[in-house]
Amino acid sequence: MRERVDNRPPERDTTRVNERVRAREIRLIDEKGEQLGEMSPDEALGIALERGFDLVEVAPNARPPVCRIMDYGKYKYEQKKKAAASRAAGKGRAASMKEVKMRPSTDEHDLDFKLRNARRFLIDGDKVKVTVMFRGREMAHRRNGYAKLEQVQALLGELVSVENPPQMQGRFLSMVLVPNRPAIEAFKREENKRAATEHIAPKVEPNAAEAPVGE
Repeated sequence: MRERVDNRPPERDTTRVNERVRAREIRLIDEKGEQLGEMSPDEALGIALERGFDLVEVAPNARPPVCRIMDYGKYKYEQKKKAAASRAAGKGRAASMKEVKMRPSTDEHDLDFKLRNARRFLIDGDKVKVTVMFRGREMAHRRNGYAKLEQVQALLGELVSVENPPQMQGRFLSMVLVPNRPAIEAFKREENKRAATEHIAPKVEPNAAEAPVGE
């Protein structure tokens, strides 16, 4: 039997990495998920290279675009494993669908609150439907809604895979996220270690030289 040859051209990687990030200003997230604020791409690239990582544009349509410090080669490899991990996870308990709603104008404080809820749902093994609701004249600026969903995906990072990409239904723009099991398990292990460290305080014996002298 002849071996079947796949003659399709390889998919082109259009992700902007390092010097290819061309925006005048970007919002930077570091390798630990911490937001470092807005800065120029050159400044962000300097931070990434100093830490031994790459600067990767993860939400190009956000205003300003969102970039993340990461090992891009490792990231691409992990992305290929996510789909298989999600399928394997489906053999466990049936995941329920949770929903997180926001507006195109949702500010950073409210967004952080909603992301904490989404992260909790994902860690519990549930799917999360993220919905941007439009009102009135906001419908003329749907791009802002897509940018908001890109920002959500970027901030949740490796914890999620996109099951259903953003789709517009009437005045609602939604996407469905599912847990990335390997990343979730790694996150849980780190949280358990941190909790154990915080609750086990070292026992300090009183120093005889400093003990109060009885009257």
